[in-house]
Amino acid sequence: MHKTDLVAAVADQADLPKEKAADVVNAILDEITNAVSRNETVSLVGFGSFSQRHRAARTGRSPKTGASIEIAASNTVGFKAGKALKDAVNS
Repeated sequence: MHKTDLVAAVADQADLPKEKAADVVNAILDEITNAVSRNETVSLVGFGSFSQRHRAARTGRSPKTGASIEIAASNTVGFKAGKALKDAVNS
């Protein structure tokens, strides 16, 4: 499913025009992005939670040359699925 498919599904289920549904989906995604970038956890009960995770600096290998390279520390986004989502996937 792509973003346009999600917008169409929201429009159908909420009986909204596609333009309004696109605004709703974009607003939700923007708020999740903003909260996680502020290092806040976004918990959607039954679906899951998004959080910021830190990756420490480490040594890796270049796949092209095989030489050791230093990989800088960085932040990434983590997602932990909620029980309802896990149950839906495993049923």
